[in-house]
Amino acid sequence: MAAVVKMESSKAFSELQDKVICQVIETQQKVKLIGKQIEQLNITKSCVYLTDIQIMALEDDTNMYEGVRRMFVHQSKAVIHNQLQEKLKIMDEKIKELEQKKAYLEQSIKEAEDNIREMLMAQSSHSALSLYCRN
Repeated sequence: MAAVVKMESSKAFSELQDKVICQVIETQQKVKLIGKQIEQLNITKSCVYLTDIQIMALEDDTNMYEGVRRMFVHQSKAVIHNQLQEKLKIMDEKIKELEQKKAYLEQSIKEAEDNIREMLMAQSSHSALSLYCRN
C-alpha cells in the first residue's frame, strides 16, 4: 500500500516537474524573441534618427517627397521632421514596453527555477525521511 502511494506521489511529482520545465523553456523562447524585437527596433530607430539628422542638414527650401504607397507626395522639411520625431517617440515607447515584458518573463523564469529547486529539495528530504523512518 505504501509503495503504491509513493509511486503515485513520485509520478505526480514528475508530471509537475515536467510541466514547470516546459513552461520555463517556452518563457525562455519568448525572452529571446523579445530581445530580437528590441534589437530590430533599435536598428530601425537609429536609421530614422540618422535620416532625421540628414534632413535637418538640408536647406529649408529643398524639395522633399514622402513615399505613400505607390506615389510620392511633396512635403515640407518641417512636416517630414515632425513625422520622423513621432516615429522615434513611438519606437521608444515600444522598446520600453518590450523591456518591461522581458523583465517580467525573466523574473518568472527565475521563480520557476526556484520552484523546481524547492520541489527537488522537498522530494529528496522526503525520500531521506522515509529511509530514516524505516530504520
